[in-house]
This record gives sequence, structure tokens and C-alpha cells, in this order.
Amino acid sequence: MTGGELGLSRRQLVNIIGRAAGASVAYQAMTSLGYAAESGYKGPIKLSPAKPGASVVVLGAGLAGMVAALELRAAGYKVQILEFNQRAGGRNWSLRGGDRYTELGGATQVVDFAKGNYFNHGPWRIPYHHYAVLDYCKRLGVTLEPFIQVNYNAYVHNSKAFGGQPQRFRHVQTDLQGHVAELLAKATNQGGLDQAVTKEDRERLLEGLKSWGTLDTDYRYVASKATSDKRGYEIDPAGGLMPLAKPSQPLGLNDILQAGMWAQVNTGNVYEFQSAIFQPVGGMDQIGKAFEREVKPMIRYGVKVTKIEQSASKVTVTYVDAVKGGAPRQVSADWCVCTIPLSILSQIEVQVSGPMRDAIAAVPYGASVKVGLEFKRRFWEEDELIYGGVTQTDLPIRNISYPSNGLFSKGPGVLLGGYMFDNVHAFRMTSMSPEERVRAALEMGAQIHPQYKTEFKSGVAVAWHRVPFTNGCYARWTDALREQHYKNLCAIDGRIVLAGEHASYIPAWMEGSILSSLDAVQRLHAKALSA
Repeated sequence: MTGGELGLSRRQLVNIIGRAAGASVAYQAMTSLGYAAESGYKGPIKLSPAKPGASVVVLGAGLAGMVAALELRAAGYKVQILEFNQRAGGRNWSLRGGDRYTELGGATQVVDFAKGNYFNHGPWRIPYHHYAVLDYCKRLGVTLEPFIQVNYNAYVHNSKAFGGQPQRFRHVQTDLQGHVAELLAKATNQGGLDQAVTKEDRERLLEGLKSWGTLDTDYRYVASKATSDKRGYEIDPAGGLMPLAKPSQPLGLNDILQAGMWAQVNTGNVYEFQSAIFQPVGGMDQIGKAFEREVKPMIRYGVKVTKIEQSASKVTVTYVDAVKGGAPRQVSADWCVCTIPLSILSQIEVQVSGPMRDAIAAVPYGASVKVGLEFKRRFWEEDELIYGGVTQTDLPIRNISYPSNGLFSKGPGVLLGGYMFDNVHAFRMTSMSPEERVRAALEMGAQIHPQYKTEFKSGVAVAWHRVPFTNGCYARWTDALREQHYKNLCAIDGRIVLAGEHASYIPAWMEGSILSSLDAVQRLHAKALSA
């Protein structure tokens, strides 16, 4: 069948090549979920002076709440923050040795990591195009370092392929690209694309495929020095009288297709995961701590909000001690910025309009489970030469992420031993006890790294549907829900405005939380000045 019979245009031909790599499908899926929206941050905001004596109560000391407090205070508002936890940061949170965490249901984990080790069980990376997060890090003095997302020496793994043995990322990536290039070159040389491209473009395409796929002069993808320069050698080039270099043998196309590793080797092409990616030195919670240093005098910790009321002139918030309960107390302010997650806010009596109340109740929260595993030594570096990056598998743990910090250091190291995100595995792991989650991650991870069995030291597992202050990971919008409720959720309702990742087109990311807050406070400030 010719390209003309297939109805191919040049643009469609490019898309075919893109689909062969898998990235376009992944990107479309991410976009439909709202993940791939680019940050709209245009630089620091500067609010004009507030009216004398104007006040705001901010509910929640996560990133959205602290951004709101920081910017409103700079404009002259009297600001107070009510926070459920005994710390600030919300989901911007890391666990370290000595920390205690009790989830819904009462299970308590005492983290037993070695000094200096930590686990980012919430946010764990910052894409280069999340401009607001990066700008606040710079302004608040949060030192960043590279986060390694794609490591060609890490693994991809399908428990039903290659005898269950993990394959090096570089092998599958290079061989997939080479075989696809060979197929396209054959189709081109046999006239299969004559209706899709001109003769001149055909020659350019063949030249490009030869380079892209590392094909030989006959447009074949076979073992050679050139292919080994991409996928690695069976015997590496050496020196002196050491054995001569020996090219490695590519995996067969059928084996790769049967393994179904298309998406695994192409996640690095997804917008959020393209280099450069960053992380704070010392743990992701360094961002929350930096904000907290700026606004701490305004925060009242250990507060459980039970009611939010408003009148024509003020907002009144009723709360109790989050641990002891006791007699209700109240605070009042002219305005309210509420950053409480919808999964919690929907359980609170809130005096807002019907449309906003419906919006608050309409949005479900996605499930996520992360498992942090500490091992006696960094065997992934010492034994397998894996320095940072992510191994992907079809097993329920989905990912193993190797630390990008502390490279070459001795002693215990912590890796992300499982990241189940918004799938059936996340719900199943959530239903387990923390000890069972850790044990499951160890059993599955040992299929990729046998060293798990002898090198394991301690572990911690956080299921976000069991986190008391969120009851979920992130707001799981659909196109239909956004069409019906999003504007009502974000609108200023009397004297109350909502902010957080749930009020953004970048859910589950810190950037969405910050942008939502900046937008909310600018609109609230404009209304306050005109009131």
C-alpha cells in the first residue's frame, strides 16, 4: 500500500515517526488530563497598597497559602494563617530519620533512615518550565541541584519478556529506534511513500533515517561499532594489550514489540520530564521551609477548621484544636483565601453560593502511593553503575527512582522503591498496612535488583488517600468537570476565594498551586480596593 493510499501528508509522516517513539501519544494523554499545560508565570507580582487596616485570613499553610500570605502582607494586609499540621508546607513534605507519621486508620511509621537521608513522598522534581517555583526558590534562597530523570544505563522491565530480566534503557531505546528506521527506509526505497513525499524529500528522509537509526550503507540495523557507540559494547574499548572491543548484539524487533516497552523508553520526551529538571538540595521540603521562614509569625498551627461563614462585611472561621478538640474558637477578617484541598473542604460547612458548593463537592481526588526504601549501601551505583535516573517496570510498583544526590557516597542510601499513581495498584496498596506496602515493594523490586534481599535496611510508605490533611493526592479533573465547575470554583464568592493545585490547569504540581494563588490574590485585591 502506498503513502497516497494511506492518505499520508508530510505532517502525518512526521507524526508516524513520533508515534513510533511513543512521545506524542503520551503527550496527548497528559494534555487531556491537564498535566501538560505550560506555566503562565510572567514574573513577580506587585500589588498596589491595600486599604488601611484591611485583613485576610488564609486557610492552609501549604505553598498556595504561604504564597498568598507573603504577597498580601507585602501589599499591607494584616494576614493570619490557620494550619492543620504542626508544620507548614502541606504536600511539600519530606520524611527523615526520627520522623513519626500517623495515617488515617492509626498506623504510625517511625522513620529509621540514617542521618542526612530523606524521602520525598510528595513532590520530587521541578521541570525547567515551572517558572514560578524556580523563581520563588531563587528569591527565597533555596539551592537547587539537577534531578536525573532519564538515565540510559537504568533499566526498563517487563516481567513477561526477556525471561523476566530487566533490560538496559540504552539497549531498548537504541534498538527500537534502529529497527523503526530500517522499516521506514525499506518502505521508502520500495516506493511505499512516493505519494507522501517528493523525490527530494525522500532522499533527505533516507539520509536522516540512516543517521537517526544508525543504519549501515544498505539501510540495515545490525551489530557494528556505530550501533555499539549508542547502545554500548559487549567488550568496551580499552588500552594496552587488553581484549579488543567487541560490538554488542541488538535485540530483535519482535522481542522488543512483544515486550511492549514503547512508553517506558520515551517518558523523557514528555514535556514535564525533559531536561533540565531540578530538586532542592537537602529535600523537597526545603521550599516549604523557606516560605515558612518568611510567614511563620502569621501561622497558627494545629488548627482544624470546622466552619467558614461570611457576611457583607467579613469572613468568620470557626476552628478547634486539631489534636485535642475542645471548645470551638473563631477568627474574623475582611477577606479569606482558602487553600484547603477540596477533599477536605467538601466535609466542612462553608457559606458560599450553590455553584461554588457544587464545584467543591464535584471533584474527586486521585490516589498515589510512594515507597521509600533505605539500603545498607548504594548497590545500584557500586554494582550496576546506575547514577540517578528511573527504572520503569510493568510490575505494580511502576518505578524505581535512584537518588540524584549523594552520588558516590558510602553508607546507606534511599531510593524511591515504588510510585503508584492514580491506578488500580495505587488503590490496592492504599488498602494495605504500611509494612505490607514496604514488603510488597521489596518483593517486586527484587525481580529487578536481587540485592534488595540482602541490602535492605528500612522503609516507609505513604498512601495519599490516608494522609489526614488531604485524603488524596491531587484534584482529578476531567474535561466534563472543568466545563461544568471550574470557573465557579475559581470565582470570588462574596469575600472568599479558593486557591491551590485544584484551582489550576497544572494539577498535582507545585507550579499549579503557586499560579492559582497568585491569580487568586490579584483578583481578590482588586475586589478589595473597589469594595
